[in-house]
Amino acid sequence: MSERPLPPVIARPQPQSRSAYRTFRTIPTRWADNDMYGHVNNVVYYGWFDTVVNAELIERGVLDIHAGQIIGFVVETQCNYFAPLAFPQTVEAGLRVAQAGSSSVRYEIALFARGADTAAAQGHLVHVYVDRSTQKPMPLPEALRRVADELRAE
Repeated sequence: MSERPLPPVIARPQPQSRSAYRTFRTIPTRWADNDMYGHVNNVVYYGWFDTVVNAELIERGVLDIHAGQIIGFVVETQCNYFAPLAFPQTVEAGLRVAQAGSSSVRYEIALFARGADTAAAQGHLVHVYVDRSTQKPMPLPEALRRVADELRAE
């Protein structure tokens, strides 16, 4: 009988510190965010990721969700969980850009319990920017590219 090789061991990501992120946004948890186990349900984390990215872009004036020609579609998302968060905690979300391509940006987000230096969860989402009417990828507008550069991880 031949032995099959063991699959490679996947290294578990380690939580990062606040200093790894470029900007922060405060998110109050809600009673409805908790699941039956008494902590924030995993689907809520993904909503926070989307909110953090889009709120930053809207506030910086590079995304007009109602009338802009360009919109971002989430094409990839991932999250690693390190410590539970629960209502009534306040979450502090860190944001940075890992990479910007011709029509896409990979945003990395970490969620911290208020005042904590180590992430309770961290992950990413990738936006592909498309023309609102044709829904075809289009090059990043210069203003969006500048913001991506400002948020780039060091």
